[in-house]
Amino acid sequence: MKKIFIYFFAFIFICFILPALLTKTDIPTSSGDNTTEEIVDNNQENNVQNSKEQQESQYNYQKYGTIKLLHSKTGEVEEVALDEYLCNVVSGEMPADYELEALKSQAVVARTYTIYKCQNPKHDNANICDDSTCCQAWVSKEDRLARWEESKRESNWQKIEQCVKETQGKIITYNNQPINAFFHANSGGTTELPVNVWGGSGYPYLQVVETAGEEGYTQYSSEVSLSQQELTDKLKEKYSDIQIDFNNDEQIKILEYTDSNRVKTIRFGNHELSGVETRSLLGLKSTNFEIKKENDKIIFYVKGYGHGVGMSQTGADAMAKQGNNYEEIIKHFYIGVEIKEINSL
Repeated sequence: MKKIFIYFFAFIFICFILPALLTKTDIPTSSGDNTTEEIVDNNQENNVQNSKEQQESQYNYQKYGTIKLLHSKTGEVEEVALDEYLCNVVSGEMPADYELEALKSQAVVARTYTIYKCQNPKHDNANICDDSTCCQAWVSKEDRLARWEESKRESNWQKIEQCVKETQGKIITYNNQPINAFFHANSGGTTELPVNVWGGSGYPYLQVVETAGEEGYTQYSSEVSLSQQELTDKLKEKYSDIQIDFNNDEQIKILEYTDSNRVKTIRFGNHELSGVETRSLLGLKSTNFEIKKENDKIIFYVKGYGHGVGMSQTGADAMAKQGNNYEEIIKHFYIGVEIKEINSL
């Protein structure tokens, strides 16, 4: 009887309990390993895909991917990614409500100007500075956002980033080299030769071109009214011996114009001044001006804003409104140029 019970329990153990124990041990181990491998593989695949998409969205600058920016007020030199820097430049140089194609042209012009400065350094310890009177304007993102209406801040900045991103790596070249891409606010209808502003031999790609549609912008016209004494005092800051007979029309007279109809030489009494010098001494917005006398007042009627060389920003916006893209805008203001990727040079 005792043996029967032993055989019975052995039979139960072999047929039912032992297979259950073996099955319970094998299934979780195998299933757990496979699940972990699948999760790791999926994560790696996703990471590779995300990395690939991120790389495709960023231009891989082989050179000049970062620049050294001199902050003129503090003397600090900051190393910053080129296209990040350009967002601060474009937002500082051109109104965000301009057409997207105009902003794209500004982005390409600013990138080209920056690369040109990197190759032709002006500062010992930096590639470029943030002073618009020396290099080109730069405004921090925080300061730029603070100057915009709160409701427009996000959309404006996204627009600036878009125009920089959609032109990544693009620069303007002449003979396969980056050009000295000058630009200004408003040409007054016609751009100027650099030789008439800074002297020298000039650049073949910077010629006199006409631009339509600038008249509707506030930068197109301005006037400065000075009394006879005010005019004399301003001129005396440079020429202490200045003498003007205001009763003689020949004593204040434009003697010569440039090819773009700007003032090249003007007489003030016993001195002859260049139009550029007159603009600086009298605080005029450009050298494209006329003079009118009214009683004891001398009034300067001015067209345009800036030196007039290179791309007119309002002209670019006017062209964009007429349906021109950024490449067409650029090739209007810079003669005989090509737009290339910097890595191709």
